[in-house]
Amino acid sequence: MPRVTQSPQRFVLLTSLTLRISGKSDSVRPFIDWQTNLQWIKQPPPEYAEKIHSPYGFWPEFERIYSKAQNETANSTHTNEYEFGFDLFYAFQRGHDGHFIVVPDSLGIFSYGCTTPLVSVSVDGSCIPEVYVYQDLLDTVVSNATYTPSPLALIDGRNSTEFLLGWSHWGGTQDRDALWNNLFYLLSHVSLGQDGSGRGVFAGGGRARRIYPGPSTTLTFANGTEVTNENFARVLMPFDNITSGTDIYTEFLTPPPDAPWSAEKYATYVESSTTSSASSSTSTSSSSTTISTTIPFPGYPTPFVRHMHNVNSGYFLEDEGYDDIAVLSVPDFVGGDDEDDLPFQAVNSYLTNEAVARNKTKLIIDLSANAGGTVLQGIDLFKQLFPFLEPYQADRFTAHEAVNYIGEEISHLSGLVGNRSLDLDDTVESLVLSFFNYRSDVDINHENFTSWPDKFGPVALGPELKNFTQVTRWNLSDPGLPAYSGGIIVSGYQNHTNFTRTPFKPEDIVIVTDGYCASTCTIFAELMRHQGGVRTIVLGGRPNADIAQAVGGTKGTNSNKWSNIFYFTQIPFEYQYIHNNSFYETTALGRYNDLALYRSVAAVVNARYGFRQGDEEGPPLQFKYEPADCRIYYTPEMAVSMVAVWKTVADSAFRGVNHCVAGSLESKGAGYIGPRDEGTGMKQRVKRGVGEQDHRHRLRTEVREVEIEHVVRREAGKRERKHVVSYRMSRLIGRV
Repeated sequence: MPRVTQSPQRFVLLTSLTLRISGKSDSVRPFIDWQTNLQWIKQPPPEYAEKIHSPYGFWPEFERIYSKAQNETANSTHTNEYEFGFDLFYAFQRGHDGHFIVVPDSLGIFSYGCTTPLVSVSVDGSCIPEVYVYQDLLDTVVSNATYTPSPLALIDGRNSTEFLLGWSHWGGTQDRDALWNNLFYLLSHVSLGQDGSGRGVFAGGGRARRIYPGPSTTLTFANGTEVTNENFARVLMPFDNITSGTDIYTEFLTPPPDAPWSAEKYATYVESSTTSSASSSTSTSSSSTTISTTIPFPGYPTPFVRHMHNVNSGYFLEDEGYDDIAVLSVPDFVGGDDEDDLPFQAVNSYLTNEAVARNKTKLIIDLSANAGGTVLQGIDLFKQLFPFLEPYQADRFTAHEAVNYIGEEISHLSGLVGNRSLDLDDTVESLVLSFFNYRSDVDINHENFTSWPDKFGPVALGPELKNFTQVTRWNLSDPGLPAYSGGIIVSGYQNHTNFTRTPFKPEDIVIVTDGYCASTCTIFAELMRHQGGVRTIVLGGRPNADIAQAVGGTKGTNSNKWSNIFYFTQIPFEYQYIHNNSFYETTALGRYNDLALYRSVAAVVNARYGFRQGDEEGPPLQFKYEPADCRIYYTPEMAVSMVAVWKTVADSAFRGVNHCVAGSLESKGAGYIGPRDEGTGMKQRVKRGVGEQDHRHRLRTEVREVEIEHVVRREAGKRERKHVVSYRMSRLIGRV
């Protein structure tokens, strides 16, 4: 558990770090070439610029930062290493792409937080939401406290709404209403424990944990009460014998003395170090699909079925008028550990099968907090619900020189192997099954590519006519596909074809989100809405009465860690089927080295972008504004009880009781046949005392943070080829 300490003293240590910039810019640039959408961030479609974010030129800002750091501008230099790291972090953050981030090492030593989580609710579900301290709502809704909570008026002397709107931009989504929701304590995010954004961005969750909030936070309430709380810092690195900024730099920010190593040097080093001995590894995978039916999270009812790590769970609503409704809660599409994927698929199929067997005719799919995961899990869940529809999930990869040479080498190697089974050596499998083998994927018409040039293209698209590959689609019948999916076979394909019924009509399914739907979640939502005709509801949002988007996170279809990229740039140097090393050194491949990996704790680009069928040459889906069918405010009851959330959604979607403050469900969705069972609307209540202790424990307990793996090998000669975290480039992990 990271140690918690006072923040001012630790921040002073960081700001004493001397800036050492040599070589960093040249090491960073090649990795950014893999980012797909910078030209659209710079010149977005008008509707995106109006409703989401104004144009932003990343490259001029990048150049400014490095020029300033090298004292090449009139603005002098950064005063310390932390200031430079913060500047670089912010340059990426301003792109508002959840798959485009760099966290320099100077920002990975501490994380920061405020002790008081907040929540934004409408007291009656109709009036404009106001911001409250979460503990106050918990006291009054769950504990029957006699006082009336007062909304916040000021934060550190500023209007609370203005302060929070500004602070929200440290979140990881692009949509403004999703950013607003992510500020607060939301049960769905807390349910993910260490993998969620904790108690909200305001309290130090998500990316905001990198940002120093000052020594304290003062909250002033509408009733005149004022409270000042000391902020805190978590120490994320071992701090034994650390007494100064110099110690920090030496211990945590200094690469090996012989750094940097190029891609060519890694390849030749590995080749020479492995020729004397051969090793084989046997990959074992468990067929177990262990699922649980107990242990609800705070604010959740006891599940009918639950994934062992709480990434999905199923429920049947009780009480008269709701007893025909099933709920599938999916706050995550896994993607971290392979052991999670088979149970995830099993929970989904078990819930839908049992729902049909128990005559549950309506389904609520709750995607709140879902930042993505395994792509094929999103496609699989769609196929479980719509087995007779062929999913259209298509994308393009960046097509630059390094990608081309990697593809040539790997495609040639794969032709020599001639086998796409899962029985290959791990290293060979990672290449043969990768995007860079033209035999992976199919074209827009579901036909095989005939060669690497046939797949690579390139095609010039966008306002700056950047190069991209041809359209690629998943070949869901590929026997190697389980390597991309944690072992699952997508429902309806290969030996998993026993899906012969549609469990729910489209008009009897509704998707609800808090806007925080990103990566694989957006792929699933796109399939459900535009092919399945399913309606969407978005919860919460900024303090206004406008419609909001249900899908507010990155719609990129492949997050790619820089360590993955660096691994693949070594392949041409190692195999040399098409060209020799001397040639590759003169190409873009010769620009890659490991310095940027040593000097960052997280570094990711979006390497593929998706688009809608029929719009293959238009902007990425990332830049399409799409309002939900209905927007519903959170109420105090909904802030502490997921049952209250789901019943409110059920009222609006299935019972003819309208809670929408914007939009309408009555004329949306394929096959919609009008209002459901008429019923009397009522504000959902929370049973007193139920889960109260769990709530209080969660409120007091700091959610442990998970820092993205950062391995620094300091001894010369101890380098490992597997700098890479995972070769499965198609497995989206949206939480960075």
